[in-house]
This record gives sequence, structure tokens and C-alpha cells, in this order.
Amino acid sequence: MFRKIDLLFCFLIGGLFLLVVSCEQPSDEWKDKVDNTDLLMNSSRQLTDVLIHDIFSPPVASRVYAYPSIAAYECARFLDPDFKSFAGQLNGLEKLPEPDVDQEYAFQVAAVHAFNLVGKQLIFSEQMITDLMVVQDSLIDTYGIPKAILNRSREFGEEMAAAILEYADKDNYKETRSAPKYTVKKDPSRWIPTPPGYMDGIEPEWREIRTFVLDSAQQFKPPLATNFSTDKNSRFFKETMEVYDAVNNATFEHVEIAKFWDCNPYVMNITGHVMLATKKITPGGHWMEIVTIANKKANASFTKATEAYAMTAIALVDAFISCWDEKYRSNLIRPETVINEHIDEKWAPLLQTPPFPEYTSGHSVISRAAAVTLTNVYGDNFAFHDDSEVRFGLPARDFSSFLEASEEAAISRLYGGIHYMPAIDNGVKQGENIGNFIVANVKTK
Repeated sequence: MFRKIDLLFCFLIGGLFLLVVSCEQPSDEWKDKVDNTDLLMNSSRQLTDVLIHDIFSPPVASRVYAYPSIAAYECARFLDPDFKSFAGQLNGLEKLPEPDVDQEYAFQVAAVHAFNLVGKQLIFSEQMITDLMVVQDSLIDTYGIPKAILNRSREFGEEMAAAILEYADKDNYKETRSAPKYTVKKDPSRWIPTPPGYMDGIEPEWREIRTFVLDSAQQFKPPLATNFSTDKNSRFFKETMEVYDAVNNATFEHVEIAKFWDCNPYVMNITGHVMLATKKITPGGHWMEIVTIANKKANASFTKATEAYAMTAIALVDAFISCWDEKYRSNLIRPETVINEHIDEKWAPLLQTPPFPEYTSGHSVISRAAAVTLTNVYGDNFAFHDDSEVRFGLPARDFSSFLEASEEAAISRLYGGIHYMPAIDNGVKQGENIGNFIVANVKTK
């Protein structure tokens, strides 16, 4: 009798033990929930919204995109052993934090956390990033990730963010903040501020920013700009007339293309004594949105998505450094100024002329560099529906490839009346060289 009770007791205790153990065993369902790119894409878009709100110039915005994207990739790469670190491949980037191989992590959480933390330190409106992080953390808490893993993952994201911010701190950005403003010189060929705002030249010392992959800002110097001349038979005057005619004879399609790729973060609208500013996405921001579109279409893995963001952002920032180096070396006058002084004083470009020298075309350089790197990630003939500008009241456009989109972005500057053709053609070649160099020298696998 006692033996039967003992056996029954032992059976009940054993069953209870198994029930308790099974209840304590963490479910793996959280792994499926966390393994999507929605949070990452939301973070990228929120960063774009902050850049629009804070009115960052295109070159500075490219820097702001780069460091968070690198931080996210360096966390996410541990999800796939085939992916390599940027450490030792990017200029000045050495050893980075490593996870404990004996512990489990949710590296997606670490990546998004690192992206947000780095981005937050590089902008002004920090509360906008903080608000997003609160929402994201609340959502992540519903995934059922074991507390120890969740905390460990966030801590790793914080370690990575700190390392990337330390890396960013040495890129000479802070030193250029005290650089002197652009000086206007009495030379008919040199750039001068343009209407309606007559703003000072933006970032004349951007060439001093540390490049990520290029040997230097001067590595891919384009051919010399066409020599300035007001002789009606000169090459320069003919190039100026080409801009004049392009605007005067613009088709509906040309106008649509120009507006779609305008990407001027601060358009000034002046009526009498009243000035209103229209804030929009930067050229780099447009391409980062194209990355999001591509990631969604490709149904990219989390690591693949971070790779696309990081490689594109790296290409953008190096392209801006290279382009700005040439802009303030050649210091070429804008078409608007030449046309108003020598051809038609009432003429105005379709787009507002940006406040920096003409040669080479920033859109041409950065778009081609971004397109080359994205093509390396997702292949050629990657068709996509670009609705980046819809929220700014512009219809979406369709492209059969990233390279086709970059071609349209480049020629849009002629249609807009703000660039001569050599700045466009040579800018595309400059961007192509930059993109190819990055693809050849940075290996993610």
C-alpha cells in the first residue's frame, strides 16, 4: 500500500516537475517575429523625417545616414556567418565589439537599437528618435523574447553604437564646423550666390571630411570644366544656351522628371516681403528610400537589408566628398547667373538653383555611385516603383534598373536649368568610378 502511494507520489511529483520545466522553457516563436525588416525600415524613414525637419544640407545628411547604417550592419552580420565586418575595410575603422559566442542574441534588436542610438547623436531633434524608440521597444516587448536575451541584445547594440560614434568623432566633421564661409571673389567665371535667397556656399570645406573607402577626396578628379567665355561662338556659351533652351522648350515629361529629382531640402518661396520655406528630402535621402523599396521588393533577409543600407550610404557619403572637392576647386558659375547677365535678365530655371558651385553635378555623382553599389547588392535589371516623392505631391515613377534611375536623376539637372551638360556627363563618370571602387574594395561576403 505504502509502496503504491510512494510510486503514485513520485509519478505526480515527476509530472509536476515536467510541467513546470515545460512552462519555463522559452518558446522560439519570438525568432520569427523579430526576423523581419519592418523596424529597420521604420528607423531609416524616421531618420529621413528628422533630416527633413532639421534641414540638413545634402552632404551633411549623407554623413548622418552612413554611421547608423554601418552600426546596424555590424550587429546584423552575426545573423549570417557569410557576412564580413567593415572593420579593416573602411578608412580608420578598426576592431569592433564582438558578441559572446556562448550566449544567444536577438541581433535584429541590437541592429535597430544601434541604428537609432547613433542616428540620435547626429541630429538636432533627438526627441523624434526617442519617440520612435519607445514605440519600437513596446512592440519588441510583445515578441516574447526571453528577458536575458533581450537585455543582452540591447546592450550589444549600445556597445556597437558607442564604437561607431567614436569612429565618427574622428572624421574631421567637428573641425569643419568652424571653417570660414565661402568668399566671393571678383571673377566672372566663379560661382556667386543665386536668387531668391542668395545663400552662402554650403560646405566649402567638405573635402576635408575623412572618406570611407576612397584614398582621398581627390582620387577621382573629373576632367576640367569648360573654360568660361561669353563669346557666342565659344563652347561654354553654347553649353549655356543648351540649358536656356532646355528650360524654354521643356516638355511635360521633362518638367515631371526635373521636379521628381529636385530633392532640394530647403526651397525658398518669396512673395513681396514674405518668405516661406518648403522642406523636402535630400538627394541622398531619396536614394536611401530607394534602398527601402528594393529591400521590400526583394523580401530581403535582415542582414541583406542592412548590407544594402550600409553600402549605399557609404557610396553616397564618399560621392559627396569627391563631388564637393571638385565643386570648390573649379568654382564654376551657375547657368542662371550667366543667362541673366548675358542672355535674358528675366529668365529663371525650372528648379531653384542650389547654393554651391556648378561643376560637377551632385545628383549625377551621388546617384551613379549609389546605383552601382545597389546593383552590386541586388543585380542589374532590378525593376522598381519609386514612390519616394509621393508624400511631397509628386507622382511615382518606374525604373527598370538602378542605373536607369541614376541616368534620369542626372539629366534632370539639365531639365531643371541648374547644370551644364559637362557637369552631368562627367559627374556620371565620376560617380561610376566611385561606385566601382567601393564595390571592388569593400567585401561584405
